[in-house]
Amino acid sequence: MKNTLKKWIVAFALATSAGMAGAGSHAAYEKVDIDLGDQVSLQRGAQIFTNYCLSCHSASNMRFNRLRDIGLSEEEIKNNLMFTTDKVGDVMQSAMSPADAKKWFGAAPPDLSLIARSRGADYLYAYMRGFYKDPTRPTGWNNTVFDKVGMPHPLWQQQGVQAMELDAKGSPVMIIDEHGNSVPKMYLESTGTMTRKTPEGKAITKEYDEYVKDLVTFMVYMGEPAQIERKQIGYAVMIFLLAVMLPLAYFLKKEYWKDVH
Repeated sequence: MKNTLKKWIVAFALATSAGMAGAGSHAAYEKVDIDLGDQVSLQRGAQIFTNYCLSCHSASNMRFNRLRDIGLSEEEIKNNLMFTTDKVGDVMQSAMSPADAKKWFGAAPPDLSLIARSRGADYLYAYMRGFYKDPTRPTGWNNTVFDKVGMPHPLWQQQGVQAMELDAKGSPVMIIDEHGNSVPKMYLESTGTMTRKTPEGKAITKEYDEYVKDLVTFMVYMGEPAQIERKQIGYAVMIFLLAVMLPLAYFLKKEYWKDVH
């Protein structure tokens, strides 16, 4: 019995230390404020996702008709967001076949249904803002968050082209960001439709950042479409408990203890 207990203690300690080590290896990303109650942001994010992500990636756990939950009519969904199917009840399947994807990219792009739950909103926000030009890569693109990324930049027309600043030897110039991470110094080589540069050369990316935030908001929603309704039910339950059950429990307590006090 003692030996078994010791084994469990050692296993727990190893698992805890490994988990802490793994957690420590993850970079800290800029915090993005996600508001699932913002229907305009969700609708815009759904439009970005179906236009720029669904051509390669699937979201097989998400059906088009669930977009009615974010304020879209069935007609709006069919006319503006459905490009891979004619049935509003179908799941979001990629327009690209897995065989073609493997041929062109070396592997089929992953399903994005739960990517926000597995990676987190901050990671996705940093990832979609981290593409930069890299002539050594097959697609011509790399990413500060995902080194040697296989996919090209889907929103380069909106963001423009970022490039890595190099020193005299051709090595990346590294800086420490606000989270203490060592990252390459980037600059905006050419502007996009949602970015611009000041006369001093400073990059203004606020519009593109909001664009990416809307996309990430939708991907967070897509990971659990019922969470808005679940939270609303939770608030209703809490109000019921406080308004009805708490007074009832108080008066019941007084009735039970009246002979003692």
